[in-house]
Amino acid sequence: MSKNDDKKGFVFKITVIGDGAVGKTSLIKKYTQGSFQKDYIKTLGAQFSKYDEEIDGENCKLFFWDIAGQDEWNFMRPTFYKGSKAAIIVFSHTDDESFEHIPNWHKDIKKYCGDIPIVLFGNKLDLVDEDELNDKKVEELVEERGFLNYYKTSAKTGTGVYKGFQAIIKELYTKYKNE
Repeated sequence: MSKNDDKKGFVFKITVIGDGAVGKTSLIKKYTQGSFQKDYIKTLGAQFSKYDEEIDGENCKLFFWDIAGQDEWNFMRPTFYKGSKAAIIVFSHTDDESFEHIPNWHKDIKKYCGDIPIVLFGNKLDLVDEDELNDKKVEELVEERGFLNYYKTSAKTGTGVYKGFQAIIKELYTKYKNE
């Protein structure tokens, strides 16, 4: 038996939510596989990706639950949310409506999971002029909702992706390591 076998490690379910076509699946793939797929493939229901990461010598098993953003999956969401330790809410910089829907997503996840750590990703940064973004509006929402942080991301270029995922993972590790 290797030394690692007697270490329990951590298992974290992280739910990734937001409107359809904002890049949830692409962000998870970029983080877990380092790849980007240009063609949009709609997630049906939910899919999950398992990813192992080591933090301070401890094994962390991460399950990223990628929840379909389309309304026809609303009835399944409570089941998909169950057991989530944290969430990432994603909106697209190219879709104002996806930003407007953040409070709905937040209310929904809180209803089923309570006060879990949540980060906000503003995705598709590569498709907009960063100087024209209204950061103030986003920062006010982050503060008002008590989100852990906000990251401007691009699943295509990788901008902000590693940093954003690391923030939520390290938050969970810190929260649970002394339990």
